[in-house]
Amino acid sequence: MASNEAALAAAGIGEGEVRARCEEFRAVYGAVRAEIGKVIVGHGEIVDGVLTALFVGGNVLLEGVPGLGKTLLIKTLAEALALKFSRIQFTPDLMPADIIGTNIVMEDAETGRRRFEFSRGPIFAQIVLADEINRATPKSQSALLEAMQERSVTVGGVRYALEAPFFVMATQNPIEQEGTYPLPEAQLDRFMLKLNVGYSTLEEMMAILDRTTGATTARVEPRVDGPGILKMQEVVRHVLVAPHVKEFAARLVLGTHPDKEGVGEAVKRYVRVGASPRAAQALILGAKVMALRDGRYHASYSDVEAVAKPALRHRLVLNFEAEADRVDPDAVVEAIVKNTEKDRRPARA
Repeated sequence: MASNEAALAAAGIGEGEVRARCEEFRAVYGAVRAEIGKVIVGHGEIVDGVLTALFVGGNVLLEGVPGLGKTLLIKTLAEALALKFSRIQFTPDLMPADIIGTNIVMEDAETGRRRFEFSRGPIFAQIVLADEINRATPKSQSALLEAMQERSVTVGGVRYALEAPFFVMATQNPIEQEGTYPLPEAQLDRFMLKLNVGYSTLEEMMAILDRTTGATTARVEPRVDGPGILKMQEVVRHVLVAPHVKEFAARLVLGTHPDKEGVGEAVKRYVRVGASPRAAQALILGAKVMALRDGRYHASYSDVEAVAKPALRHRLVLNFEAEADRVDPDAVVEAIVKNTEKDRRPARA
C-alpha cells in the first residue's frame, strides 16, 4: 500500500483525485451497463467482458451457437454509445474491397478527365460489428488485420487513418458448424478477449420471452460519446500495477510456452503454440478495469486471474492429442494459473 501511495505522489496524483477518477469511471461504466441491461437478459460476464475491452480500446470476439444474442448485444452497445456504427455480414462471397473500400473511376463532367477516387467501405466507423466472421474466407478475414492492430487501412499505397475510438467486435459460430472457416492465429491474437456465450437459464429465458413477445420495446439511450470513452481509457492507463503483479501476468504468459522450463504438464502435453506478448498486455489492461470497477486504483493478483481465461483461451494453439482427448482451452488456462500460483514471488528490485 505504501508503494502505491509513493507512486501516486510521484505522479502528482492526490487521494481526492484518485477517488474522483474511480467514481467517474464507475458511473460511466454502470450507466452503459444499465442501458445494455434494458435489452440483454443475463450474460453478465459477457457484458462485463465487452465493456472491459471497450474501456481499454481492445477488440472482442464472441463465440456461440446462433440465437444466443451475440449480435443483439453488440448492436445494443452501439446504441448506448454515441459512436458511428456499421455492421458487416460475413459470407463466403465477401471480398476485402467490400470491407475496406476501393478506388473507383470518376469523370469530371466539365473537362471529361477521369481520376481515381477512394470509396470508403463499412470499416470506416468507430464500432464495427463483424457478424459471423468465420463464415467468410481467410482472404476476406485478413482484410481486418491492419485495422484491428494499427487503426488504419492502406489502399493503393495510401494509408487512411480510422477515427478514434475504434473497435472491432466480432461474432462467430463454433468451428464445428458447417460453412465456417477457422480464424488465422494472427487475427485471433488481435482480439483482446474471446468470450464464450452460453445458454440462458430458465429464469432468463422467461424474462427474454416477456421482453420480446410483449407490446413494449425497450429504448436504449446513449450514455457516453467518443471523447468520453477516450477519457475513460486514459483513466484506465493510469491505474497502478505493482511490479510483482506485472511479473505474475508475464509468468502466466510464459507458462503457456511448452518449450519453457517449469511449465505444467498440461501445457507440455496439449499446447503446440503459446500466447504472445499481446496476451500479457490484455491481462494487465483487463486487470486495471477490474480494479476500477471495484473502486480501487491499483490492480491485484485476483484481477489478473479474473481475465486469464478470456485473454488466453483463443491464443493457445492446441495439438492433435488435445483434440483427441477433447481438452478445452479453459482447462489448460486453469492449469496454467494453478501452476503459476505455486511460485508467486515479488519481483526483484
